[in-house]
Parts: sequence; structure tokens; C-alpha cells
Amino acid sequence: MKSYPLYLNGEWLRTKAVHPVMNPATGRAFASVSTVDRARVRQAVAEAHAAFLSWRQLTGKARGEFLQKIAAQMERRRDEIARLITLENGKPLAQSHAEVAMSIDHLRWFAEEARRAYGRIVPNQVEGKRHLVIKSPMGVAGAISPWNFPMVLGVRKAAPALAAGCTVMLKPARQTPLSSIAFAECVHAAQLPAGVFQLVCGAASEIGQELLENPLCRKISFTGSTETGQLLIRGAALGVKPLSLELGGQAPVLVFQDAEIDKAVAGAMIAKFRNTGQSCIAANRIYVQRPIYKKFLALFVAKTKALKVGDGLEAGVEIGPLIDKAALAKASEHVEDAVQKGARLLCGGQPLTRRKGFFFEPTVLADVPDTGLCMREETFAPIAPVTVFDTEEEAIRRANASNYGLSAYAFTNDLRRAFRLMERLEAGMIGINDGVPTTSQCPFGGVKQSGWGRELGIEGMEAFLETKHVSLGVG
Repeated sequence: MKSYPLYLNGEWLRTKAVHPVMNPATGRAFASVSTVDRARVRQAVAEAHAAFLSWRQLTGKARGEFLQKIAAQMERRRDEIARLITLENGKPLAQSHAEVAMSIDHLRWFAEEARRAYGRIVPNQVEGKRHLVIKSPMGVAGAISPWNFPMVLGVRKAAPALAAGCTVMLKPARQTPLSSIAFAECVHAAQLPAGVFQLVCGAASEIGQELLENPLCRKISFTGSTETGQLLIRGAALGVKPLSLELGGQAPVLVFQDAEIDKAVAGAMIAKFRNTGQSCIAANRIYVQRPIYKKFLALFVAKTKALKVGDGLEAGVEIGPLIDKAALAKASEHVEDAVQKGARLLCGGQPLTRRKGFFFEPTVLADVPDTGLCMREETFAPIAPVTVFDTEEEAIRRANASNYGLSAYAFTNDLRRAFRLMERLEAGMIGINDGVPTTSQCPFGGVKQSGWGRELGIEGMEAFLETKHVSLGVG
């Protein structure tokens, strides 16, 4: 079983304390990673701060060139890294390749964006003054990434922070640290100065507390559950520490009777089942207008039954395992609750006990009431609850009846309706006739309890910059 080191202050560190890494397709550990305690994290923050003082002085163009070098290293190793993602996360290999490709695109986008930290000159109102607005990097940034997209969501935080002139402390999820180690290897090969990027693994509570309480850490970016985000908000209050939070989702899909039904089914399939349903922007509840409800269900169920389930390394697999045993239990609970409340189980609904690992059958539930757990909570599993609606007003009301607002989807050929939906749906990202809206050049983030701030787009780098007003007396 291979043991992996951490990356601290430009060097690889092995410790006696290690954490096992599980392959969810087998339920067995296949690797281990070194871990550090809070004292070593504190030292790493100090080293990151020391590195920041020189890193910030580089031009944006020079920082961008480093990001391009990291991207080139990742491109060179894309097959190896994709396989590593599948081993620790379980997703189908084709989807791991797509994650690597998006990570490379994020790096290249922010490599170019690094030279565009624009300020502005503001016309003066008082004679003898001139006003400038300038942008400065915040400092050491703590980045906490989740397990469901272990490579791209770490890169999504590190790339804009580095582009802005910040130094980065990345803490990956305990289930999936190996993708981040591969990223650190690419950073090392690109010869970033020591301390500019560091990778720490260990007790989440200890690392999180150090990042919250250490005044040298000036910003924290986190992707994960709303419950953990609330803990970070409370912890950041004492030091008034800025946070970027991408939290839970509960995305609605609205399919209107004027939609091209084949495209709507295909879009709903990818929005629901990509990454085995383990995505914050996954379709969580599907509403279909009554005139096409039966036809949609028939097509959707047929495609769901045809999905190939298996180890992500097997050819043609579309649905991999869930991340762990707890995820299996939650999936079963959501299905049982829906059926008890009157839903019809059209396919799936059970763990796949004939396989080792944490597999759950692709599942479609029809006529699911709004009181069902799967209609109110985030379901990280290949479970698709479908129900009917009659009017546009009803669909919008039910779609917005959630504490979450990360993403929403709608399928319609009515342009006027499309504009009404984009204005009235309470979500930070809306895909209209599009089941995969995420792209490097556009902001990613939610409203309500789905988070604070935005990643990607020009907003992604802005999140790591301070805005300063300079009033210059020239009279």
C-alpha cells in the first residue's frame, strides 16, 4: 500500500501519523497519506506569510506564467491523475478525465486573468484631489476542498488565489487527498517559490480552527455542507475573517410542455446522474408539466435503466459507487421515506449488494410529494424524484420553496418564459436547456443557504483581492 507525503514550504514531508485512503468501489484502503497536527499547520501559515511578501511583488503576468506551467504538468499527467481520482472517489474514468480537463482550463483561465486585476480612476468632485481605486492581494488564503470533485474544486480555489498574489494553504477532504497531492506535485514541478502553495492533511477541526484563529491567514474559501459552513461563519466572527462559501444545493429541474422532450430528458439525465448524483449542482427534484408527464417518465426511466453501474475503471461505466457506507444509508432512507409518503418506485431503489463497495441502483421515483426528504434535503446519490405541475407560477413557487439556491434548470422553447425564469428562480446559476452550465469564465456560487461569494469568472479572482481607495492631493 503506497504512502503519500504532504507538501510544506517547498518540501515533501512524511510523518508517522497517517490516514488511510479508501477505494469506494471495493470498500478497502489502497493508500495512506501523512497527517500533521495544529502546531505544524501554524508553522505552515507563518511560512506562507513569509512567501506572500515576495509573491505579491511579482507581476500578474509572471504569476500567470507559473499557472501555465502547472497546467502543462497536469496536461502531461492527465491519464495518471484521472485514474487516481477514480480510485479515491469512485467516479467513472471518463468523468475523471473531464474533471482533469476542467482543472487545466481553470488554471489557464486564471493564468490570463492574473494580469487583469484592474483598478480605476474616479473623477474628482473637489479641486486639487484625484481618486484612485486599486486592488491588492489579501495574503495567506486557506482553501478547504470537498471529496466529490477532489481535483477541480481544489484548483478552483488555488488558481485564482495564486493569480491574485495570495499564497495558499490547501486542505483536501480526508476521503480524497491523493488528487490534491498530484496537484502539489505539478506545483513543485513548475518550481513555484517555497511556501507559495502548501498542502496539509489532518484533523479537520484542528486545521480549520488554526486557519480561523491565526491572524496571518487572511481569507478562507470552503466548499462543503451548509452545516459546516455555518460553523465556519461562527468561527470567523471573532476575527471578522472574510469567507467564500460554496455550500449545499437542492436544484430543481422544470420541464415545460413546449420543451423538446428528448433534449429535456438528456439534460435532466446528465444534471442528475453525473458524478453518480454526488454533486452540489445535481438535479435534486424534477418537475414536469402535466401534458408531457407520462411521456417524460417513460423516456427517463428507460434511459435510467440502461445506465451501466460498476467500478469506475471498467469500460463504459456511467454510475460508480457512493463515497462511503453512510452515503448508502442516506440514499436508502430517502427512497424509503418517499415510498412511505406515496411515491411510486419505477426503477432501482436498493444498494447493490452483489458488488463489493458502496453501490446504489440508479433510481426513479414518481409522484413524490413535496414533504419527502428527497424533495427537501440534498440527496447525494443516483436518485431522481419526479413529480407533476400544472402552471408556470406553481412551478416557480415550488422550485423556490427551499432554503438552498445554488443551481436550477429549466427546459422550454418559449423565450419569454426563459427570461421570466432567469429573473424569478432563486438560484446563483441557472441552466436553461442546458444540464451542464459550469464554465471557467462565468461565476459559480449560490444564494440563500447555498453560500457566500462566487468562484470562477472575473469574480473568482476578485474574491482574493482587497479594494483600496486612494485620495491623492495634487493641489
